[in-house]
Amino acid sequence: MTLDEVGAVGQQRLAEASVLVVGAGGLGAPALHHLAASGVGRIGIVEFDHVDVTNLHRQTLYSTDDVGKPKIAAARDRLLRINPTVAVDAYGERLTATNARDLIGAYDLVLDGSDTFGTRYAVNDASVRTRTPLVFASISQFSGQASVFGTETGPCYRCLFPDPPPPDLIPNCADGGVLGVVPSILGTIQAAEAIKLILGIGSSLVGRLLLVDVLAMEFREIGVERDPGCPACRTGRTAETSPDDGSTEITAPELRARMDTDVPVLVDVREAAEHHADHIGGRLIPLGQLDVRAFELDDVRDREVVVYCASGGRSARGAQWLRERGFRAVSLRGGMDAWNALR
Repeated sequence: MTLDEVGAVGQQRLAEASVLVVGAGGLGAPALHHLAASGVGRIGIVEFDHVDVTNLHRQTLYSTDDVGKPKIAAARDRLLRINPTVAVDAYGERLTATNARDLIGAYDLVLDGSDTFGTRYAVNDASVRTRTPLVFASISQFSGQASVFGTETGPCYRCLFPDPPPPDLIPNCADGGVLGVVPSILGTIQAAEAIKLILGIGSSLVGRLLLVDVLAMEFREIGVERDPGCPACRTGRTAETSPDDGSTEITAPELRARMDTDVPVLVDVREAAEHHADHIGGRLIPLGQLDVRAFELDDVRDREVVVYCASGGRSARGAQWLRERGFRAVSLRGGMDAWNALR
């Protein structure tokens, strides 16, 4: 209250604000603590896991008494002990490409504390489509990074990393290990960025990726610009329909309903190994080969083509490329992640 940049007006803004935190683990724990303690009026938590004793060195919201309990319940109880006036929305489920839009669209801000790439990309894409600023952080061993994505003027996560890396290329904390203080540092940075965005003060991490190396105790940053060809930004910040071509996307539930009656032409633009591991069907034409193999689709120019990939990034680019050459092509929103979530 004594800070000129906050005061009574700022404290009222915090009380009226709503923040969704995806993941109540190493990053989410300190972020949730500080959001509740600062007076944020409504906090949503998306978490499906249970408290494990091996998590306690980095998930500081919990104690040994909480081991075995659902994190969502333990986190809610802890936040209400910190600040009994906060409204806590508890979502004991996994965030997916299917439910991300509804969850994130109901809040002013979203903080991503997840540790899987599927969730990370689902959060980003829903953030862009619902115009909900995203406070991002990730951690590994002795280092971490943070930024703010999904604003009107800045880049999104896909502008920096267009597609997820191959599975198991980058281990999560459980597999690769992490020094317990690292997520506390990055989660606290996330809370600070969220509070600044709510209050409209200071200089945010929009357009900047903050790199933290705890072993060297170095804080560095690199600039991040919006990618004009980013599929998430292009379709999410403008419109979900094209005035010339009609819809540019189809959701997994919509596709499933269509396949019961009029099966569209399916094109998988992933690599062969991904297709053989799991697929919906259709023709396999990897994105990198689309320009030289598009002639294989000449026989279906009068039909709708549904392009799909792992999470929607490659398929959005592939569908756009096909539309520019006269095809009636749409991208499966959320890709195989969204499709498999229906099972």
